[in-house]
Amino acid sequence: MNSRLTLVAPLTLLAALAGCAEPQATRRAAPTTRVYANDLAGGAKLCTVQQPVSLTAGQPTETTMVLDNDGGWCGILVSQPGPKPFDLGLVETRPTNGRLHIRKVGDNTRVDYIPNAAFGGSDAFAVRLMPGGATLRVAVTVNYTAPAAPPPPPARAATPPPRRTPAAAPARRK
Repeated sequence: MNSRLTLVAPLTLLAALAGCAEPQATRRAAPTTRVYANDLAGGAKLCTVQQPVSLTAGQPTETTMVLDNDGGWCGILVSQPGPKPFDLGLVETRPTNGRLHIRKVGDNTRVDYIPNAAFGGSDAFAVRLMPGGATLRVAVTVNYTAPAAPPPPPARAATPPPRRTPAAAPARRK
């Protein structure tokens, strides 16, 4: 009888807990967006963009971007309703003084602009996002300050050549 009681008690407890649980069909998982530290590495210290950018299928949307040219990127986040990322981005107009990377980051598509080294001034690009054919036109302002030249090394005082003293004549032998 004691071994029977030992087996029945855990089964009764398990049945009681199962009755309290919410059925799986009605439970919904909260949507999660995965953004990793690697997705954010390498960004410019100053990157100013208009957020959020609202895109309309088949229509161009214009926005601006301002960044410091410190070797990093500046990105604009866009997404389809849901939100969900676009399947692909087609470069319609290439930037003259930089390059583009179009990638999925979580539930968004990020269009990254990377200016050429030592460039400062205006640039522009356009990307068509699919599906839907919405076009993103971006006017870019890149701030660049040339690094200060290192100071010249301190001048060394001219060292006079060593004084020559006449050498003593060797003693004569007799």
